[in-house]
Parts: sequence; C-alpha cells; structure tokens
Amino acid sequence: MSALAPTAFSTAGLLGGYKVARATGVRPLGGAALALGGAAAFAGWKKNAGAGRAAALTGLYLAAFGLSHPLSKKIGAWPSVAAVTAGTGLASLAFGRSRSGK
Repeated sequence: MSALAPTAFSTAGLLGGYKVARATGVRPLGGAALALGGAAAFAGWKKNAGAGRAAALTGLYLAAFGLSHPLSKKIGAWPSVAAVTAGTGLASLAFGRSRSGK
C-alpha cells in the first residue's frame, strides 16, 4: 500500500463524514463514512508502520473527530473540520510510514 493512501483515507473519512452528515441530515450515515475512512486508514498504517503506530494514529483520528465539535463553536464547522483534518493528515505523513522510509 502506498505510504500516502492512509493519509488520503483519514482525510476522506473526516471531511467526507462531515459532508455526508451535513448533506443528508443523517448523522449516523456521516458516522459510517467516518468509520470506513478510519478503518481503511488503520489498515494502511498497520501495514506501513506497524500495529502500535496504527493504534496511536487511529486514536488521534478519533480524538480529532471529537475535538472538531467544541472547536466548531469557536471557529465554525467547516474551519474546525479542516483544522483537525489537516492535523491528522500531517501526523499520518510524519508517523504513518515505516522508520526505514519504505
């Protein structure tokens, strides 16, 4: 799996989950998109960087989702989602690859 694929999956999960929930008005459907993105990202992180880093990055992914809610009250919904997505993406790029750079 490409080293960039898990970053794309995590980004799609966070942005897409919010977009689906907002567009449909069905929050569980957005949650399903979030879960699919997170599961795909976890699989890629596990393959690329090992189970420990995959678990840590998945924890960060879920924390980012949780953080986006109170942050949205301060800066707005889309800016909040964009901010936590950017942070998660950067962490994925930094820690979601093997130490040997493969």
